[in-house]
Amino acid sequence: MATKMMPLLSVLLPIALAILLLATSVTVANAASSHSHPHPLNSLSAAELKAASAAVHASSFVKARPITIHYVGLDEPDKADVLSYASNPAASSTTILPRRALVIARAGGESHELIVNVTDISAPSVVSYAIHRGAGFPAFTVEEQAAASALPPTYPPFVESVRRRGLNLSEVGCGSLSKGWFGGEDEGTAWRGARVAKMQCFVVSGTANLYARPLAGVTLVVDMDQMAVVGYRDRVVQPVPKAEGTEYRADKIGPPFTGPAVAPGVVVQPEGKGFRMDGNVVSWANWEFHVGFDMRAGTVISSATIHDADAGLRRRVLYRGFVSDVFVPYMDPAEEWYFRTFMDAGEYNFGISAFPLQPGSDCPANAAYLDAYYANQDGEPVKVDNVICVFERYAGDVAWRHTEASLPNQIVTEVRPDVTLVVRMVASTGNYDYILDWEFKTTGTIKFVASLTGILAMQATSYTHTDQIKEDAHGTLVAENTLGIYHDHFITCHLDLDVDGTKNSFVKNSLTPMRNTGDTPRRSYWTLRREVAETESDGQVKLDDAPRVLLFVNPSKKTKIGNEIGYRLLPGGATATSLLDDDDYPQRRASYTKKQVWVTPYNRSEKWVSGRYAQQSTGEDNLAAWTKKNRQIKDEDIVLWYTLGLHHVPCQEDFPVMPSLSATFELRPFNFFESNQLIRTRPPGHGNSTNCSCGGVG
Repeated sequence: MATKMMPLLSVLLPIALAILLLATSVTVANAASSHSHPHPLNSLSAAELKAASAAVHASSFVKARPITIHYVGLDEPDKADVLSYASNPAASSTTILPRRALVIARAGGESHELIVNVTDISAPSVVSYAIHRGAGFPAFTVEEQAAASALPPTYPPFVESVRRRGLNLSEVGCGSLSKGWFGGEDEGTAWRGARVAKMQCFVVSGTANLYARPLAGVTLVVDMDQMAVVGYRDRVVQPVPKAEGTEYRADKIGPPFTGPAVAPGVVVQPEGKGFRMDGNVVSWANWEFHVGFDMRAGTVISSATIHDADAGLRRRVLYRGFVSDVFVPYMDPAEEWYFRTFMDAGEYNFGISAFPLQPGSDCPANAAYLDAYYANQDGEPVKVDNVICVFERYAGDVAWRHTEASLPNQIVTEVRPDVTLVVRMVASTGNYDYILDWEFKTTGTIKFVASLTGILAMQATSYTHTDQIKEDAHGTLVAENTLGIYHDHFITCHLDLDVDGTKNSFVKNSLTPMRNTGDTPRRSYWTLRREVAETESDGQVKLDDAPRVLLFVNPSKKTKIGNEIGYRLLPGGATATSLLDDDDYPQRRASYTKKQVWVTPYNRSEKWVSGRYAQQSTGEDNLAAWTKKNRQIKDEDIVLWYTLGLHHVPCQEDFPVMPSLSATFELRPFNFFESNQLIRTRPPGHGNSTNCSCGGVG
């Protein structure tokens, strides 16, 4: 990620207002009438969000005022109930599983957790209540970030710092940053134990790329409950980088435009879209799955099943999949940078960072769109239009092919094109943009792609040429007076696999070199050494330890010839792990980033890899902490946690805006089917659209 700069004062304050205005007067009086029998995993509707908030405000449990809502999300029904519901279509048309909301609110300096039954939105009721007594705080709200951004210009020492740099207050804006946790070593007595944010400031004139013009040396600390400046330091003055060459807006750059000419592509589907959407349930080719939205996770894929043509039935693959958190530590230990160790989902709510997608740019012309709702800090529903798109992709790739030239008097060539279905969301977490794709293939594969783009987090410096750099600069000089700071991206997905049922096992097949002692001249080969993970400690894998084939199998089900049916985890190359010391505070908070693979038994409460309260968390409630119980995972309902990791060394091509850099993994069938599911795929036709030409208007 990213420096979290949303929202900033003056020029950037309208960003926050734009987010808030997405919620403008959502009408909810009859919002549930068209969903009398909602899918049990549907995201909370506007009416349900409003009802949950009303119940919290009316509850006698939370006595302090004001009440600030930080999270409202679906409190999922028990998994067994959902699976029973899904397996009985007749009952699902008449039965409604209870609809409940989890609400996390702040009041009286405490974090309150309430479960609210919203099955009847006219009479919502609180069914459980607790106060969070452990470490950490809930994510920042958009509104309190806006309030914090308004404080610096009213703080006399900051006004003097701006004047000392020869700037006007009207040219400067500030945004809130999560401070992480450093064992109290970085806390002053004025804010020890408080819920605080640190502020970074920028010169916001001359360019839309404010991140390229940081105001170096100034750090403010804001108590987010008291909404007051409680700490301030002005340590060093560096030149403000110039605005020239930092723009990325088309109307500011050209015309005339330069660079290679690229012929635009056109999506043509003469027979219309190949997928169907019934509410949030998507049916396409042999796949059916549910698409939901959570204000912390963003896109949630649920109940993914695939039709087995040979068996003539639909089989389960993925019960629940979503991005659990994104950890981004920066590598400059200086006063203004050491604390920048962000957890995008847990500290800022990843879903709230998802803005409306731009048709024709973010998604192709053949896309369909889904809207979503979340609750603002007053509990009012916020509608985000076009937050998720669904589309079919054909990029000229091949699903399978073979040419046989060894037959007498003939050459046989068979080819099948690869068409896939993509579910996309884009989260703009301050300076970084994450394009998140869940891609479904007719082979039975689920591919996850995270593409990073946006703008670097930059540091002002006196350097104008690399020859001047004599010490560790902690980054790359990407422009005059501008360093792009080294950092990492760790994107962790929660993947509740149900491979043809809930009782699964994790198998590690290690590729083991062998010396040939037989009669042939061959001297070496490799073979597989199979290990079935018994407990959570066995289910942890660092991928560079040894080459492995990692499988999730259903031991109770086998193919006709006796192989255990399963799915294989295929890493896609972005397999970096954290290089921070184990005793470093950011690493203690994100201790799970030392390994890419963790397997745990299913637990409905274990959703967030960084813990429920990631803001200023201590690592006592995270994935690595849970696994210390070393629970059984063999032949159990198990969950895969997989982390995509990238070490980002910025380069000049990343400036002023970074081209997309993608990281992937796949969940691919492995003896799940009796044979290649695409062998009977109809060959592509040779009529209608194959030679379509589209003319333009000159």
